Amino acid sequence: MATTNDIKNGTVLKLDGQLWNVIEFQHVKPGKGGAFVRTKIKNVVSGKIQDKTFNAGLKIETATVDRRDYTYLYKDGDDFVFMDVQDYDQVTVPGPVVGDDENFLLENIKVNIAMHDGTPLYIELPASVTMEITYTEPGLQGDRSTGGTKPATVETGYQIQVPLFLETGTRVKVDTRSGDYLGRVND
Repeated sequence: MATTNDIKNGTVLKLDGQLWNVIEFQHVKPGKGGAFVRTKIKNVVSGKIQDKTFNAGLKIETATVDRRDYTYLYKDGDDFVFMDVQDYDQVTVPGPVVGDDENFLLENIKVNIAMHDGTPLYIELPASVTMEITYTEPGLQGDRSTGGTKPATVETGYQIQVPLFLETGTRVKVDTRSGDYLGRVND
């Protein structure tokens, strides 16, 4: 058992027999009344996000979660296969657990997988990944001005918005949380 003071991002709570991952939290101490903790939590199984408020000092049940580093190997049907970087064991993570993070999974990328009783709960990607643009419309002369963007498809098939002057074959840095273009990468 823990208290609301122990709530942090990534904490997994056991509420009503279900596991919830804390995405955001804020300790609030109003001028009047008791302090409380405002959280945004995500259901580990369904992916549903909800806001929940806890009174300060309230006892809460946390789940034991083992977070380890893995390397992404390949996709097997709807599932994804990862290898533990310490003992080389392979683990299969179901497609719904990976979710939209599939758009940023490149071979040999290092991820962090949270497990509870041997069941993968969620994966954590690095903040950004370097990907190659596999298709985008060619830029026109004079497209060097600021502000304009165009769609571009990266090597996983995901589509992002990039500046007009970028061409097919360019390597770019992409934010894994929002899918935004962060800049060009010169190898």
